[in-house]
Amino acid sequence: MRVAVVGATGLVGTKMLQVLAERNFPVSELIPVASAKSVGKEVEFKGTKYKVVDMEAAIAAKPNVALFSAGGSTSTEWAPKFAAAGITVVDNSSAWRMDPKVPLVVPEINADVLTSNDKIIANPNCSTIQMVVALAPLHKAYNAQRIVVSTYQSVTGTGVKAVSQLRGERQKEVAGSGEGYEMAYKYPIDLNVIPQIDVFLDNGYTKEEMKMVNETKKIMRDDSIRVTATTVRIPVMGGHSEAVNIEFEKDFDLAEVRHLLETAPGVVVADDLANLHYPMPMDAHEKDEVFVGRIRRDESQPNTLNLWVVSDNLRKGAATNAVQVAEYLAANNLI
Repeated sequence: MRVAVVGATGLVGTKMLQVLAERNFPVSELIPVASAKSVGKEVEFKGTKYKVVDMEAAIAAKPNVALFSAGGSTSTEWAPKFAAAGITVVDNSSAWRMDPKVPLVVPEINADVLTSNDKIIANPNCSTIQMVVALAPLHKAYNAQRIVVSTYQSVTGTGVKAVSQLRGERQKEVAGSGEGYEMAYKYPIDLNVIPQIDVFLDNGYTKEEMKMVNETKKIMRDDSIRVTATTVRIPVMGGHSEAVNIEFEKDFDLAEVRHLLETAPGVVVADDLANLHYPMPMDAHEKDEVFVGRIRRDESQPNTLNLWVVSDNLRKGAATNAVQVAEYLAANNLI
């Protein structure tokens, strides 16, 4: 299968190449694509080096599927051109997620919406993906009515520039040097917490927070779920963490909740208080699963559950989810 990776030199694009290789996706020809300044550079895939090409050359190569991670404006311009050429696009940006004609897919939950006519498929926001993977089996059993989520998100979600800022600040703090890094954020991130991810909207929420609200409803196919989010950037690199409070219509048994999570696809329960075992970003790093712990009843009101949810945002939150979508398309002869 001919596979294009658009944004192949970026953080997520690089991770897509890694995940394609690790999962042995049937790549007969790899077409790495990036911006004009990266054309001609080489990327490595399974021990072979491939030269980066531009968008026009990628379309001319007629890949079966194109995994996009090149930003919203690039996706808005180029995804329709790939689609018009008969190429199926799995797009990691926010450009198409809320388009009513475009499926927004987490394979464990709603891959059944996909058809061969879907030439643009949206990959959800990283923080949404990990939350709904944990939420889906519980919603099916108890009918979630309201979700309050607070996130603790890795700098890798911002990109290479943010990783460089954190490392530069850390080096300056520890070794007294660290010049030469650009500021990805308005404020220092090392030894700090920034309660803003993306831009603020008129309602006082950030775009990231409203992504979680709107995308959750679309993926779960239930507009009645009320969601409120506070998204926060913290100085870690292994993955995103979330404190999730879920109010259900029906009461639940904690042992059954645990069983539902333990048997849910893509979920690992890490919840052993006696041994201080709970999910942390350093444990989720370079893993594809969503880790759930601190499972406990909210004692302040009925039918309400607290969860702590952690996942590698570059993998399940981005690259792995996109590759899983491509795997589903291939397995079901949709590309």
